[in-house]
Amino acid sequence: MIGPLKHLARKGLFLFDPETAHGMSIAALKSGLVPACQIAPDPRLRQTVADLVFDNPLGMAAGYDKNAEVPEALLRLGFGFAEIGTVTPKPQSGNPRPRIFRLVEDEGVINRLGFNNEGHDAAFRRLAELKGNGIVGVNIGANKDSEDRIADYVAGIRRFYSLARYFTANISSPNTPGLRDLQARESLAALLSAVLAARDEQAAKSGRKIPVFLKIAPDLTEEGMDDIAAEALSHALDGLIVSNTTLSREGLKDQRQAREAGGLSGVPLFEKSTAVLARMRKRVGRDLPIIGVGGVSSAETALEKVRAGADLVQLYSCMVYEGPGLPGEIVRGLSALLDREKAGSIRELRDSRLDYWTARKV
Repeated sequence: MIGPLKHLARKGLFLFDPETAHGMSIAALKSGLVPACQIAPDPRLRQTVADLVFDNPLGMAAGYDKNAEVPEALLRLGFGFAEIGTVTPKPQSGNPRPRIFRLVEDEGVINRLGFNNEGHDAAFRRLAELKGNGIVGVNIGANKDSEDRIADYVAGIRRFYSLARYFTANISSPNTPGLRDLQARESLAALLSAVLAARDEQAAKSGRKIPVFLKIAPDLTEEGMDDIAAEALSHALDGLIVSNTTLSREGLKDQRQAREAGGLSGVPLFEKSTAVLARMRKRVGRDLPIIGVGGVSSAETALEKVRAGADLVQLYSCMVYEGPGLPGEIVRGLSALLDREKAGSIRELRDSRLDYWTARKV
């Protein structure tokens, strides 16, 4: 249930168009108006993934803090990690407004932003000023007008190598024409070869090996999932993020907003993204890290991602409806669920509903 203050705050923000409200939330985090969340450390939630130690498995997904303006403020909300971006080498304005749409009845969001961001240099300057040692990942992409998109990803690795705790190569946004074509096997092989070669080159120079994750779409065919799994394993990728937004509009109540072009996220994405997560876990085996994202709105849905095969979990769109207290609520709720399950670690519950989610028809 939404408490009275949360209800009023949401009603106030919803008086503004979604993009304006987003800017207001960034400003509030910058100003310190949003109080930090006090969470007692729970060693059962601590996870080591890709040689990184996460105090808890909940992260803020890319797309919220595109320009690295508030990563440390996000960590203070209770997140175990935050991912900035997607950043592209050159600044770009993205697609014309309006380009974000709330589907209130469905607790969903459709966006067609198109990698709007201030470019590598602006994000680099801000990341260089961070004072804490929290885990901040950098989500990298390609400019819309790029003549060599793979080179743009390589440029992201090189530019942020000294600052990123991990990288995410985002090839699954539906809002940059042709970007999802990089998920096709031949193109993906070329991308991973170039990106991981650049990472290994930087690792040899610095003595630090930064993990690289690949963010994929939920709208893949079985053959497409086979291809991605095969390339991820053959290139020794550090992990997958499953999944980005969907082009599907199945089951939505708000049929008027459903006609808007763009990627759908929030609660309507939960089942589809979780089923794809489980199917990818089946394909890649037990050892490859997977971050589950899509429709996480509670401790129960976060834990369900883990049961379906995720090592870590991310959210974003559900905060539009639940507010900045959501990460703290989820982390505390995960501890309570572990009490109920009598689990010594959240890791013990991973894959416990893998077969169920693999069999889901979505």
